[in-house]
Amino acid sequence: MTKSANPRVSIVIPAYNEGSAIVPGLERIVEAVTLDYEVLVVVDTPTDTTVEPVNRIHETNSRVSIAINDYGRGPANAIRFGIDHATASTTVVTMADGCDDPRQIDDLVRLVERGVVVAAASRYMAGGQQVGGPRLKSFLSRTAGKSLHFWCGIGTRDATNSFKAYNSEFVREVGIDSRDGFEIGLELTAKAKRLRRPVAEIPTIWLDRTVGQSNFQLGKWIPKYLRWYRFAYGPELTLDELKAKSQNVEMKDNT
Repeated sequence: MTKSANPRVSIVIPAYNEGSAIVPGLERIVEAVTLDYEVLVVVDTPTDTTVEPVNRIHETNSRVSIAINDYGRGPANAIRFGIDHATASTTVVTMADGCDDPRQIDDLVRLVERGVVVAAASRYMAGGQQVGGPRLKSFLSRTAGKSLHFWCGIGTRDATNSFKAYNSEFVREVGIDSRDGFEIGLELTAKAKRLRRPVAEIPTIWLDRTVGQSNFQLGKWIPKYLRWYRFAYGPELTLDELKAKSQNVEMKDNT
């Protein structure tokens, strides 16, 4: 398969030493996505064990390629790098562990093309499900998502899920302030809420990984999620106000 110069969707996958465990998830994406796509698997170093298997896939499918992140280590920087280097007007972020269902990617993209700036794959709406995974992590995620939906009107019951599609221009417009963990999904959803930009969701079934080891560090990243959880509650902002306020949130968090 030959890479298109103008794909409809850029699929960004942050990865860290996945090795051959990355392959089944990539194969499912290639099988499931019918829209013209590119896949950017973003790693921190050229020696990452994910590089070789992805390069082997690239030999027969140039739509799938490796990208070396030079923004700094960690998943947040990998996602930032991937979105900044995406060529499509819609970017989908999905995980390297294969837990996300790629059959939703086409529908998420079409929602963005219809005008939403964030389209979330939701485990916690009717028709969605989470199978397996740590119970505490699931409880906290579900509680945060449903409380934001009912009390804040954020537009999705699963604001913390990283599996989302974004209007690429919206992301570049509001910027990404996160530098740790996977809280970017919540950050961008909270920013859309404060700007009163449309957010939508579709159900998804998340299955816990069966190969490899999760790099999610719950204790370390909970405070990062909490800052954007709190940020979502507030009055409408202009774009300039949002940039100033979100940067202030970031500076306070680092002091």
